[in-house]
Amino acid sequence: MNVTRGFTGRPRVDNPGLPPGQYDAGDDWPVLSAEVTPDLTPADWTFRIDGLVEEPLTWDWDAAHALPASVYEGDIHCVTSWSKFGVRFGGVSLDAFLERVRPLPSATHAVAYAHTGYTTNLPLADLTGSRAWIAWEYDGRPLTPEHGGPARLLVPHLYFWKSAKWIAGLRLLDHDEPGFWEQNGYHARGNPWEEQRYSGD
Repeated sequence: MNVTRGFTGRPRVDNPGLPPGQYDAGDDWPVLSAEVTPDLTPADWTFRIDGLVEEPLTWDWDAAHALPASVYEGDIHCVTSWSKFGVRFGGVSLDAFLERVRPLPSATHAVAYAHTGYTTNLPLADLTGSRAWIAWEYDGRPLTPEHGGPARLLVPHLYFWKSAKWIAGLRLLDHDEPGFWEQNGYHARGNPWEEQRYSGD
């Protein structure tokens, strides 16, 4: 198991485009995972949304690709202090999936879970309004397995541990339910601009 513990990195950089405590990783994209990279092919991949929804649904690779394509162009920030500027992910806005399952009014949070069993919690408001994607391309190419391919959750306005690799589904809840890192001392939300790294920040 390849688990990253603690926050090591370069010193704080004064840059108005960087959240506090971050450095610009440039062309680097560090590989950090809580689990071993799975052998997961597009043919094996599925994505399900259930819990507090009117119609739980599961998509396979072809069904997910039949939804309207969407692109994220912007920045990403990791809790281990690196940031990448001007990245480009391709996939489908999570809104397109949620429109089909129709969340119930009581749904306030979600637990995202991976094909590996990894979980992370998110307020539903952080997943709607064109703020989150199911992404399977990076810079115009298929997302590589070490970076979450064939598909990952992308929530770029939060620290990147919230963007679960090898995404398998979302379970919508009426309460917050901590995921893997949140149970191990990380912040419940993870806003990089407020340095919400650890519980209590």
